[in-house]
Amino acid sequence: HGHGMRRCRYRGQPKAHLQHVLTAIAVNIERLSGQSATEEPSTPRPPTAFQAFLDQNEIPRSKSWRTLGS
Repeated sequence: HGHGMRRCRYRGQPKAHLQHVLTAIAVNIERLSGQSATEEPSTPRPPTAFQAFLDQNEIPRSKSWRTLGS
């Protein structure tokens, strides 16, 4: 079991970077394939200490990059 990130097949930073990106994509596909389509999404994590501080002082949080389009 391993993803081969310890050693890089290619020499040179651009090629090594491409290999790392493609390996990360493959790892994410494996993770997603392990989830069933009917599986409920996990509950959201509790706010971090920093987020709680912002809320207590009524400082608006910046929007997540995930919700910018909505």
